[in-house]
Amino acid sequence: MATYILRRILQVIPVFLGATLLIYALVFLVPGDPIAALFGDKQPPQAVIDRLRAQYNLDQPFIVQYLHYLGGIFRLDFGVTFSGQQVTDVLARTFPVTLRLAVMSTLIAFGLAIIIGTTSALLKDTVYDHAMLVVALIFVAVPIFVLSFLAQYFLGVQLAWFKPTVGGQNDWGDLWLPAMVLGVSIYAVSMRLTRSSTIETLGQDWVRTAYSKGLPRRRVIPVHVLRNSLIPMVTDTATQFGVLMVGATVTEGIFNVPGVGNTLYRAILAGETPTIVSFVTIFVVLYVLINLLIDLLYGVLDPRIRYVK
Repeated sequence: MATYILRRILQVIPVFLGATLLIYALVFLVPGDPIAALFGDKQPPQAVIDRLRAQYNLDQPFIVQYLHYLGGIFRLDFGVTFSGQQVTDVLARTFPVTLRLAVMSTLIAFGLAIIIGTTSALLKDTVYDHAMLVVALIFVAVPIFVLSFLAQYFLGVQLAWFKPTVGGQNDWGDLWLPAMVLGVSIYAVSMRLTRSSTIETLGQDWVRTAYSKGLPRRRVIPVHVLRNSLIPMVTDTATQFGVLMVGATVTEGIFNVPGVGNTLYRAILAGETPTIVSFVTIFVVLYVLINLLIDLLYGVLDPRIRYVK
């Protein structure tokens, strides 16, 4: 196990270097001058522009800029935004909001996938099963911005059950509406995986053996069936959680959630290289760590899985 974990951690290094280099190169190749864009139509003296370009190392060749940034990462210095804020301060302000939204959305999707997927498998080929598959297909097909606008209009404006926008107040209770939209939009795939995996598990020898020993269904389903059916769904849900941690940009924009996705979108529009690359760098590491935890969780869910040299 220790060797496996060490090997996976070492694999993070080339992923980290490759991702940051690629992102930095893409940002570097974007046309236009981000410093000039800061001032809009009223351009300052050239001396001011030159001083700002030197401050942010934008007057240096690409590789020099990248090495400056890489050195800052190892010193835990992710740079300064064009507005003068530390990138770490911006991340510390926006990341907890996105984290709360991702946790709530994932729990909603996870719960729906387990309940509906398992019951659909147990009631295979019934009206309920076909209805749930159709509903899941609808949620997969409908774009997230359509779901967001519908939920915002009907649940937020017409019925006034939830706040239609989040804004500065972003506690757990304020994020219910965007969390529900994200949860139902991503649950469909996990639900279908849970259903198919449960159907397959129900036909296994150990399930028939458990029934032949006289174990009740309330014991067989959660212990022998559900546990062995969770691996595909856990993989998909954890992957979706990693995606949500990067920021659900569209949903955060529609509901005015001051999270990572919204901030990153504005940074891209403004051409703020330090903000873009720093955020993406942290997301790459976070996403790899989440996938490492998924691999380790396999051994807990299925004892047949062993990590060998």
